[in-house]
Amino acid sequence: MSRVGIRPFKCHALAWAAATLLGLSGTSASFAAEPVLSGKELINAKCASCHAAQGDGRWFRISEGRRTPEGWDMTVVRMDYAHGVKLTAEERQQVVKYLSDHFGLAPSETQNHRYILERQPNVLEKPGHPLLTEMCVRCHSAARIAVQRRTEDDWRRLVNFHVGQFPSIEYSAGGRDRHWFDIASKDVVQVLARLNGYESGAWRDWQATPAPDASGRWRLAGYRPGHGAYEGEADIRRADGEDRYALSVTLRWADGRSESAQGRSIVYGKHEWRATLQQADGTAVQQVMSIEPGGRRMSGRWFLVAQDGLGGDLVAVRADAQAPSAVLSVVPAALRAGSTENITLHGANLAGDVVLGPDLRVLEMVSRDADKVVVKVAVRAGARDGLRSVRVGRAQLAAGLPVYRQVDYVKVEPEHPIARLGGNGGSRAKLPAQLEAIAYAAGPDGKRGTKDDLRLGALPAQWSLDNLTPAAAEMGDADFAVGRMEPNGLFWPADAGPNPQRKFGTNNAGELKATAKVMDGNRSLSASVPLFVSVQRWNDPPIR
Repeated sequence: MSRVGIRPFKCHALAWAAATLLGLSGTSASFAAEPVLSGKELINAKCASCHAAQGDGRWFRISEGRRTPEGWDMTVVRMDYAHGVKLTAEERQQVVKYLSDHFGLAPSETQNHRYILERQPNVLEKPGHPLLTEMCVRCHSAARIAVQRRTEDDWRRLVNFHVGQFPSIEYSAGGRDRHWFDIASKDVVQVLARLNGYESGAWRDWQATPAPDASGRWRLAGYRPGHGAYEGEADIRRADGEDRYALSVTLRWADGRSESAQGRSIVYGKHEWRATLQQADGTAVQQVMSIEPGGRRMSGRWFLVAQDGLGGDLVAVRADAQAPSAVLSVVPAALRAGSTENITLHGANLAGDVVLGPDLRVLEMVSRDADKVVVKVAVRAGARDGLRSVRVGRAQLAAGLPVYRQVDYVKVEPEHPIARLGGNGGSRAKLPAQLEAIAYAAGPDGKRGTKDDLRLGALPAQWSLDNLTPAAAEMGDADFAVGRMEPNGLFWPADAGPNPQRKFGTNNAGELKATAKVMDGNRSLSASVPLFVSVQRWNDPPIR
């Protein structure tokens, strides 16, 4: 397995800032009422001198690959710094929009690797082929390969590009013990052409699908680690041309807090939703989501532009009068056997009886409207561990409510968190790591660590930090690498170095052990994970 986000990127010289993503979303500066040229016209004017036009909206090399909006944006930026192709912000967005619409990926083609587009932190990958692990993933993520499609000839040209752009690649770690170029230009190309070939029935079918109109009222629900569950709504309106929208969002958190934000968005390739919003306090937020076929649902992640590791998952469904009813979330996230409490069901166009499955009895309808239903529920004392489906009329959230007898163990999530040094007058801000203590029940089989275990949600925890290894203790990592640990599990690393107080004057990186202690009634449970404090990420492309 490989970790997304800790690869050194020694093979990629261009330093990307998070602001690069703003070229893909709806910042006010990116919208022109009437662009001077369309995307196709710009490609003919700016690109065709090298990428010869082949007729029918195709160009040499350009039309031999398909990419996500981020992938095309990376290509366009490279044409600037490597070949001097100058585009204004509006022109760049027009080109990326055209290429993503005509040479993009269908929803099913990105489904298993959206974490790389959504910039989810601390993901452990399982590369699809051992040869790719040995030859490609030593420099960048496997997902970076998986979210593009090329002809076999173009995959071969990409190998040649790597040698030309990064001439030391054959002599870097993992390349000196084999005939690197021969393997890459033959065996690797054949694997890539088979796994990620250009031709795709999914893309042909998707091109024939009508583009959805995302305007209207949407209901939202999601979860942000360290902050909890939320729900809310978005009002989306067409603005400034095709597939461009203005939106206002309101979020209400389970603990009573609320937030509002305003912004702009663009839809690429009929499903890739990219939005930038500004919260009332001035915080900039990015949304990366995919609109599902039919245009009634979208899901993905939002994150802070300044700290993309901090954010939450998000699902949205249409809430117009003609939209079908839907259950999006249940709060609290789990119920204990023998308890009686109020639960809140969030959704859209909710109507009809509430049915919660075996062992759960609705005692009272506390309140209800089309967006929210609150009921008082009694759970039978002898209820068995398991998942219950939640239904309101015709709307159902399958396996949406765990019922459990006791918390059997806790896990700290993520299992391999990483934080990065920063600040201290440098150009890179600190990147924190958000940890949570997650409660689990053993599930129907009564055995811990099996597939039927029930994830019950986060518990308040007391956090402690220590050195992970004897070597870390010798270097004093717990003294130097730690900035602070907030009560909600948000770890901030120390300042960027070098630090003259440390042995060898090294920086403040280190290997820590983070431990969470939680209480379940009178029972104390604890769990630990390794917490790595690494150096700054200097090169940060939109697809890592």
